[in-house]
Amino acid sequence: MNPTPALSSPENSNPLRAILWAGLTCGTMDITAALVVYGYFGLPPMRLLQGIAAGVLGSRSFQGGLSTALLGLFCHFFIAFSAATVYLAASRWIRFLPEYTVISGALYGIAVYFFMNRIVVPLSGAIKYPFSLRMMAIGVVIHIFCVGLPIALVARRCSMQ
Repeated sequence: MNPTPALSSPENSNPLRAILWAGLTCGTMDITAALVVYGYFGLPPMRLLQGIAAGVLGSRSFQGGLSTALLGLFCHFFIAFSAATVYLAASRWIRFLPEYTVISGALYGIAVYFFMNRIVVPLSGAIKYPFSLRMMAIGVVIHIFCVGLPIALVARRCSMQ
């Protein structure tokens, strides 16, 4: 008798635990990558986090000091938990996602990147920057390895416990 199907069944998984760990992992990896990449280009951490808060507050977020930087960090993790929730919900219905974790995680990371940059950011109060192929490539790679794959791998691991 093979115990694996019983372990990975939806009845034995804890979706809230999976969302928690996937969101924390993704959010931490993604913000770390953003701080490293944008720091390399000379953007201080406070300004990066305030730039995230600008999605809600517009340009006034840059006058808010630490409080708007913390709002930016909160917004970042809210988005990470949202991305984890969407993936987990979809993986309950689309069998390809848990069966092909690495491929689906990479594709999900790309999808999240384009959803954020082509829908969310343009509709928000965030500062719009000119298109850069270099920054897009960096962003896609970060979203594959720091968003999509961690969410998919953590979701799979949590659904097997």
